[in-house]
Amino acid sequence: MAPPKAALRPLSQIVLNAPPVFSTNALRAASRQLRQPLLNRQRPSLTSTSRSSLASCTQTRHSSYNSPDPSSNTSNARKKVTTQTLRNLYKKGEPIAMITAHDFPSAHAADEAGMDMVLVGDSLGMVAMGLENTTEVTMEEMLLHCRSVARGAKTAFIVGDLPMGSYEVSPEQAVESSIRLVKEGRVHGVKIEGGEELGPTIKRIIQAGIPVVGHVGLTPQRQNALGGFRVQGKTSTSAMKLLRDAMVMQEAGVFMFVLEAMPPEVASLITSKLKVPTIGIGAGNGCSGQVLVQVDMTGNFQPGRFVPKFVRKYADVWGEATRGMVQYREEVKSRAFPSPEYTYPISKEELAKFEKTVDEMYQK
Repeated sequence: MAPPKAALRPLSQIVLNAPPVFSTNALRAASRQLRQPLLNRQRPSLTSTSRSSLASCTQTRHSSYNSPDPSSNTSNARKKVTTQTLRNLYKKGEPIAMITAHDFPSAHAADEAGMDMVLVGDSLGMVAMGLENTTEVTMEEMLLHCRSVARGAKTAFIVGDLPMGSYEVSPEQAVESSIRLVKEGRVHGVKIEGGEELGPTIKRIIQAGIPVVGHVGLTPQRQNALGGFRVQGKTSTSAMKLLRDAMVMQEAGVFMFVLEAMPPEVASLITSKLKVPTIGIGAGNGCSGQVLVQVDMTGNFQPGRFVPKFVRKYADVWGEATRGMVQYREEVKSRAFPSPEYTYPISKEELAKFEKTVDEMYQK
């Protein structure tokens, strides 16, 4: 015989739909016990009846993995950053602060720090996945990281990289990939690497209602064609190509550029000729804003690991993390951790009952 329908409901639904049961008199008694000490400025002392009644309607989460409390997030005091916000900053001449993020904690930290923009760059392939370069990153991997970042960054404007192989075949492929990043990855705009050859592709993406950030200069996805990770625009001819690429992409409709690894004078001149903001990374201080890879500037890796010349280290996460883990290992080995304050108590009476029951069970 088939079980009743109620038996087929998920346990989570049964628990959520079942309200706590407690008496009105018990709640009133608990309320009186709580109010009186407040008047006397004393610590409340609950009766056993009041205590048990309150326990029945109070849920305690015994975990260190609580989601961040939105009310304590200072970024929530800011308004949501939009393309209009960024245009206003550009018009005022206020530099735009962008940082990369690749997961929930790094995105939450970026938002808490007040970043205007968060970039989910395919650089995550190198700094979060251990790949040698960005060309191996897939669309599915980008979607996973974009979703994680979107859960952590509630205020900043989020841009996701179109990974290599997701836009080069045709404008239609680029539109489909961009739509996936917005719908499935929950980003607000996409970034695309290339030059003037991408004009038609950019137009199609924008026609789909998706903001596009252009990326010129050192384009890591094309590092094999560029002869490696090399500074661009060091000759008049190559600098003119960068300007020409930017002009064509601007005409196609990009609302912003990332200018990477070029002489600051070249980046400043390109910025002055454009009508949209530029975000520099290794391009000097004359751009409309700056971006760095978060784990580079926070010092997440061991000393001696290569970082680009343009990276300034603002913190030492590696040092703090390893120091903490070394101390943890030592305290585990010496049984100093966990000490009583990190454990959950049991009453002497209940412990005695438990021990007696175990003794009786194993004596049989």
